[in-house]
Amino acid sequence: MYSCRFLLIAVLMCISQLLHAQGQIVPKETAVEMEDLIFPLQGEHVHSSSLVQLPSGDLLVAWFQGSGERTADDVRIMGARYRAREKTWGSPFLLADTPNLPDCNPVLFLNNSGKLFLVWIAVQANRWEQSILKVRTSTNYQNAGAPIWEWQDNILLKPGEEFEEEVAKKFKELPSHGAGWAEYAPPYDRMIIEASKDSKKTSIGWMPRIKPLLLPSGRILLPLYSDGFNLSLMAISDDDGETWLPSLPLVGRGPIQPALALEENGDIVAYLRDSGDAPSRVHESISKDNGMTWSASEKTEIPNTASVELARLRSGYWAFLGNDIEDGRYRMALYLSGNNRQSWMRKIYLENEDPGEGGYSYPSMFEDENGKLHITYSYHPSKDQKSIKYLVVDPRKMIRN
Repeated sequence: MYSCRFLLIAVLMCISQLLHAQGQIVPKETAVEMEDLIFPLQGEHVHSSSLVQLPSGDLLVAWFQGSGERTADDVRIMGARYRAREKTWGSPFLLADTPNLPDCNPVLFLNNSGKLFLVWIAVQANRWEQSILKVRTSTNYQNAGAPIWEWQDNILLKPGEEFEEEVAKKFKELPSHGAGWAEYAPPYDRMIIEASKDSKKTSIGWMPRIKPLLLPSGRILLPLYSDGFNLSLMAISDDDGETWLPSLPLVGRGPIQPALALEENGDIVAYLRDSGDAPSRVHESISKDNGMTWSASEKTEIPNTASVELARLRSGYWAFLGNDIEDGRYRMALYLSGNNRQSWMRKIYLENEDPGEGGYSYPSMFEDENGKLHITYSYHPSKDQKSIKYLVVDPRKMIRN
């Protein structure tokens, strides 16, 4: 009897801790100040937006669009501009289109000197793991339409022997997994370690998804991930985006699409989408050397299936944005923490449908000078009705509620 009672108490404590970690739900209308579709719902596949604020106060957003994703060669990078004075989104325009190849996963950002970067992938052989990382830059982007691109190239990374050494080292630090299917099929970890020895695999297939982190030193950390390896790394630039070198890999069992934020003590936090084993949870990894090396990723208490975004706000609060569910993309939640992510005190549901109804994912988020969060994400209320949604959220109203 006593053992059953103790077991019940332990279960209730775990439930209480999980609820505390996920935070109090705040009504959406309390904090959302603006909500709009960037363009009307339409039938083409539109996905993976990236949002940046320009020096004029205008916003520029990019996404990919076509009849599919990596298997459809008509996929191109599209964009639109929000004119601050008109307070409206203009008509979409073309940002990039590699002939006869799908273009996917665009990321927009400004470097330290105000140059605009567009980074994306061209998908060779219709395979994610064969993708080539591409970049365009512009200093002439204040016009009404698409930026005038002045330079374009590929970002080519060449991880060396240290890549395979780090993969093997970090897998040893992870808890025993036991994944193996037959005497002739080696465990997952061993297969990834073996693949990491092949420079033809380590040199391509690195894909962007989320904006870079610009460090106080001027270093740029561009988060990348590989569907082939099912892990991540950073492209590092110490010359304002002129050249790039790879970090050591961020290793775990399925940590992809890193979102980065800077701790007060200088540590860099990565929250990552879970593409590994159950239970599906947001992964966390820490770098203590400006993004060159990363701790083996560990699962947090936040459920996750499809996407993450992260920001440390000027107020000291932390904001997490993503799909906090284990079975789809029908919910998009914004979490707020005031104690260094130890618990998430408030959250709002930006989208919250029944399981299997709609798809809302791949968010982009930044904080403006007034402390408000600007957010975009893929908005798919049905299979044939798709757009990119834009919202403005005041996190202070989440706190006051």
